[in-house]
Amino acid sequence: MAVDGPVVQVRGEAYREVPPELARFAVTATARDRDREATLTRLAERAAAVRVLLDGSGPAVARRETGDLRVRPETRRSGERVVAWHGSVTTTVTVTDFTALGELMLRLADQDQVEVAGPWWELRPDSPAHRAARHAAINDALLRAREYAEALGARVTSLIELADAGPADRPMFARAAFGGGGGAGGGPPELELDPQPQTVQAAVQARFTISDPVLG
Repeated sequence: MAVDGPVVQVRGEAYREVPPELARFAVTATARDRDREATLTRLAERAAAVRVLLDGSGPAVARRETGDLRVRPETRRSGERVVAWHGSVTTTVTVTDFTALGELMLRLADQDQVEVAGPWWELRPDSPAHRAARHAAINDALLRAREYAEALGARVTSLIELADAGPADRPMFARAAFGGGGGAGGGPPELELDPQPQTVQAAVQARFTISDPVLG
């Protein structure tokens, strides 16, 4: 497309730190026994105990997904003789109520042969924070274009092209692991978790026409 008059090309950027909206963590129940059926039975019982705790957590748990079931034999170094069977099942839990997060993770970790890892803090894919960052990047591009134009004694007259040039947002996380084994009477201790701010970035490339500069 032919463009009449001078053109200024700029990059607009925006960087924000906002509170997370979701927290995810993983719960893994394990079992080991010389007998395969005994291993599977114990694994099913421990997975059921995890499910009962999650069922009783109320609206704090927004989503849960069972994504990794493993059953494998343990053999001697020489030969294929099976000396034990190992089983594990992992459930990923998504929480929106951060006030209940620490207590829930510790209650799960207090179960026999259960490991808890996480949390991973995130924003929702449709979070308003992404839209706000994109708007801020466009405003930054327009501001830069006007500053360049003013330095030349000109003004921005129209937009020629606007393109997204932003990097993908990278969720920040904090990871902790808890190995369950059955706590003493009185229940697990309290654990307070500090949500980590999430980085939201956006960038655009923009081209504007400007009026004739005053160079004299």
